[in-house]
Amino acid sequence: MSLLDLLNHLLNFVAPALAVGFMCALAGRVFGRRAAGAPSWWVQGAINFGVGVLALVGGLVFSGRDGAMLTYAVLVAACATSQWTVSKSWRK
Repeated sequence: MSLLDLLNHLLNFVAPALAVGFMCALAGRVFGRRAAGAPSWWVQGAINFGVGVLALVGGLVFSGRDGAMLTYAVLVAACATSQWTVSKSWRK
């Protein structure tokens, strides 16, 4: 496998975490109220992205293959929980 192929596979592996993480941050910005001390939307998206990548890696280790539907369900739940925590929504 060449370096470009490896990079393509890695980017395609983390793409769902990037999309879901930043969509959660933007949706939280649009539909939620801004709490005092909450980080900006791009910091929230970056944190959600990191949590999503961890969920995808955990799903890969647990199921032994990439793209399992259970992994994507865990990704959405993990990003939503991360967004709830980072935006300090429990204080409202």
